[in-house]
Amino acid sequence: MNFTIRKAIKEDMSRVLDLINQLAIFEKEPDAVEVTLQDLENDGFNENPAFECLIAEVDGKVEGTAIMFHRYSTWKGKILHLEDLVVSEDMRGLGLGTALLDEVVKFGHTLGVKRINWEVLNWNAPAINLYEKKGAQILRDWNVVHLNEKGIKDYISKL
Repeated sequence: MNFTIRKAIKEDMSRVLDLINQLAIFEKEPDAVEVTLQDLENDGFNENPAFECLIAEVDGKVEGTAIMFHRYSTWKGKILHLEDLVVSEDMRGLGLGTALLDEVVKFGHTLGVKRINWEVLNWNAPAINLYEKKGAQILRDWNVVHLNEKGIKDYISKL
């Protein structure tokens, strides 16, 4: 299979949003996506983009994406956070995810980051196997903490 991985352009965001919705379905949260096409276009393609995006293209069609952003670790310094790596359902298992991950790691290396981090659901065995095979360390003793929009408002109301 011939494919290309490249930096996303604004015009790719409609398909990227489709992939984000596919991921939500795969992760059993089909109604969780709140981000809009306008959000992706505005937040990713302005003077100070909130995220970086790579896409995997097969025969001119976007079939995968990796969305990442810069973070700072008080222990390590500059790090890169891989928010999501998504491959369309009918293209999974063909190497696109691995190729995207390879490019994310290369990108992080060129930035001189001290760490690249991301989350994976504990039941996503194929992804976990890939990450461990590539040398990633799965930190099973840490819990991810989220404070959603309602939680933020509730928190602020109690100050």
